[in-house]
Amino acid sequence: MKISIITPSFNQAQFIERTIQSVLAQNYPNLEYIVIDGGSTDGTVEILKKYADRIIWKSEKDRGQSDAINKGLKLATGDIVAYLNSDDTYEPKTLQKVADYFSNPPAGGQTAKWAYGKCKIIDETDQEIRKPITWYKNFLLKKYSYSKLLSENFISQPAVFWKREIHSELGFFNENEHFCMDYEFWLKIGQRYPAGVINDYLANFRYYSNSKSGSVNKKQFRDELRLARKFGANHPLSIFLHKINYYKITGIYWFLNLLKNN
Repeated sequence: MKISIITPSFNQAQFIERTIQSVLAQNYPNLEYIVIDGGSTDGTVEILKKYADRIIWKSEKDRGQSDAINKGLKLATGDIVAYLNSDDTYEPKTLQKVADYFSNPPAGGQTAKWAYGKCKIIDETDQEIRKPITWYKNFLLKKYSYSKLLSENFISQPAVFWKREIHSELGFFNENEHFCMDYEFWLKIGQRYPAGVINDYLANFRYYSNSKSGSVNKKQFRDELRLARKFGANHPLSIFLHKINYYKITGIYWFLNLLKNN
């Protein structure tokens, strides 16, 4: 089973080599790794050149992260696809675990069109942080339901994989969404196909003050609530719960940032 990984990048020389190495160190025999860089000027291109014999890459101006992801997905030829941001990493053996899951449907059933696993949160030095948030997400992701996904985005993007054929049916990422294009895509897929659950740690999400997620928490969670309303017209209870979760999660992140700054 061929797996294609897309990494969108822009001026991430501080972290991108760790990301690349975490993908290549999988030693997965049928890997296609595509890096779409937005014209970095910080040394990223020089790092990409070091791996030119093992990755497909291009560096050119784009219209943002969603555009870069879509460029990579349109180049991809794998049976299974995913994207890994240029400051995140995979856990060892992740791609083999994903291939095993998609290759072996449950008894009497069909393999899911998409699946997610567990994800740790790490800092600039690769140390795990914010473990209570990880434990909370792990509790929620044990069993997938669309109503639960509408009530809260409990899925960690770096740990999601899906069949490339989905794009011929549902299109690609919405390039007008800059913070929650992943959540919107999960909601689009989830309307038609339930997600599979890989009960293992697959990836590491890097959280730090200068990261995209680290600097736009409130905007991100407002967008998630807006998207839940867009897709959840027939799920009023889920939308009500999402409103409650919005205040809960923004309060938690405010408190964690306060502790960090003191």
